[in-house]
Amino acid sequence: MTQSVFSKDDLCTLRVDQVGSLAGPPPLIELVNRNGVGQVSDAVLSAAQDEAIRDVIRKQEAIGLPVVTDGEFRRRNFQESFASAVTGFATPDDVKRAYIDRMAEITTEAFQRAEQNFAAAGPAIMHRLPTRERLRLVRNVPLEEYRFAASLATRPVKETLVSPDRISQRFAHEESKAVYGDMDAFMADVVAIEREMIAQLVAAGCRYIQIDAPGYTAYGDDVSLERMRSHGEDPDENLERSIRADNAVIAGFDDVCFGIHLCRGNPRTIDPATGKVRPQWHRVGPYDGYAEKLFAGLKHDRILLEYDTERAGGFEPLRFIQKGKIAVIGLVTTKSEDVESSDALTRRLEEAARHLPIEQLALSPQCGFGGVASPAVLPEAIQWSKFEVILKTAQRVWG
Repeated sequence: MTQSVFSKDDLCTLRVDQVGSLAGPPPLIELVNRNGVGQVSDAVLSAAQDEAIRDVIRKQEAIGLPVVTDGEFRRRNFQESFASAVTGFATPDDVKRAYIDRMAEITTEAFQRAEQNFAAAGPAIMHRLPTRERLRLVRNVPLEEYRFAASLATRPVKETLVSPDRISQRFAHEESKAVYGDMDAFMADVVAIEREMIAQLVAAGCRYIQIDAPGYTAYGDDVSLERMRSHGEDPDENLERSIRADNAVIAGFDDVCFGIHLCRGNPRTIDPATGKVRPQWHRVGPYDGYAEKLFAGLKHDRILLEYDTERAGGFEPLRFIQKGKIAVIGLVTTKSEDVESSDALTRRLEEAARHLPIEQLALSPQCGFGGVASPAVLPEAIQWSKFEVILKTAQRVWG
């Protein structure tokens, strides 16, 4: 199909956005799980993924989303954009099985922090692993995803990569001295690899790339800060290094709109009494303590922010968003089946506009809808209802 022609300015000023993962259809989720334990072949799973992606792109375009994704239906986790693209980490032989084991070890109670054992053997970045050799790009996962999705879509296709900040937080540097003498050397390789991936995406026609950076909210979370210090790290040095790395990843790609997404973790669980999806989280704490350094320091065109609960704090930190940038306010939760009202969303945007002009704001869900490997995914009908409210509100606020 022929995609609509959007300039960088068109993409950077979109009033409606989405984060990436969409609610995977239950039959596909079942196939992913069966593939993980060897009951379904890769070929059968791939064919099912192709069909699910065709369907979800049709649905996104039918309701009027201005930019679409493949729902991340080929990923067991959003961090596979890097973890499955490189060699060098000390990953287990059976990574598919490790994903299933990892889900079983996470806290299942609702309305609390969902913890996991980061030191366990498991997929890279989802677990804090050492390296056995220098990282090397062997497969451009986002490029493969983009080419297929772009062949189907008439709207621009957005692709996502994981931030160097998250990659560095899930790197056991103290066990990797023989490979990387310090964190700067490790980050240099991460940046070089991601720049190569982006260059190939740009050559294929991708013009909107989102960097998934949930790790930045760790700099406002006491548990995460203590975890850094326990590894002998200085959180301030980590933050400054990560900002430099994220900026280096996107430098020079002048025709591309870059977004960067921050959240406090997107776990969810099922309430056994009602069968409904209930929220969890990985981190708490507002943006206030690090917003000035982060929002003023990042060079990305769009800053996508979680703002669906009180854990995010108030809108005051938006004043640090640079002139000409867009703050995409994630007011619609992906962790509850309750559908927000347009009136309530409009009031919240008006509150945000007290700290940043309405022309610098946009609207989105707070995070992705879960893809195909989350143990608790919102029903697809609820997801589309939430997008319809987002579109209605954007029309109401911006016309």
